[in-house]
Amino acid sequence: MDPRFSLNQITTKAWSLPEAVAGCAAAGVGWIGLWRDKVAETGVEETARLLKQHGVRVSSLCRGGFFTGVTPDGSPVDGVARTREAIDEAAALGAGVLVLVVGGIAGNDLAGSRQRVADAVGQLAPYAGERGVRLGLEPLHPMQCAERSVLSTLDQALAIAAGYPAEQVGVIVDEFHVWWDPRIEESIAAAAGRIAGFHVCDVLVPLPDPLLGRALPGDGPIDHRRLRAAVEAAGYTGPIEVEVFNADLWSRPGAEVLAESVAAFERHVA
Repeated sequence: MDPRFSLNQITTKAWSLPEAVAGCAAAGVGWIGLWRDKVAETGVEETARLLKQHGVRVSSLCRGGFFTGVTPDGSPVDGVARTREAIDEAAALGAGVLVLVVGGIAGNDLAGSRQRVADAVGQLAPYAGERGVRLGLEPLHPMQCAERSVLSTLDQALAIAAGYPAEQVGVIVDEFHVWWDPRIEESIAAAAGRIAGFHVCDVLVPLPDPLLGRALPGDGPIDHRRLRAAVEAAGYTGPIEVEVFNADLWSRPGAEVLAESVAAFERHVA
């Protein structure tokens, strides 16, 4: 198994956090990407204990952000305060990266919404650095601009990250969100030293849903090895997360999904 393989917890959503950590250990997977709702169910201290017990490390914690105050369900949120809490959780769990989904458009003001994101990062970057956590700005596909992220390209994320030390603010390269971009290889090259995470999956064709239209690597059109080569040429040597939002996978046993994820990674990404 490629030692850089990491299971993003959302791929095996049916598993509880203890089941996911134990399942990774049983399968010889040394990395896991955690989600805060699953951590909350188990508790931060117990999660840290389980990780240590099973010898599994955290590749990232998802998620902070929503700095525009706009969330998918429309509920109000103080993104800066919530992200500060998430930074503390990441530090306690030994997660060097906190993934940021920055929030959708506020008040039909796209430019103003992006400025709110930039201002929030400015408030939080020094604190994250003090806690040993790197903020990872993740651009999302333009279809998700209105309700999830006003950052739609890697270039936009880099423009904000560039104002801060690389150890404080980086970017996440998620294949689902950026593979289509005609500038993606140039943008990845420009992100040298800034890449905080690399997430792989494929795109279902036809696309059934802009959120749940993901598949395991090899089941869609993405050239995973080409993107991995670009990310590695830009200096990224960290864990690679398989992150798949897919209702069919979520309905199946976690161990089965993990085994298929590892096999797909070995065939199409490694």
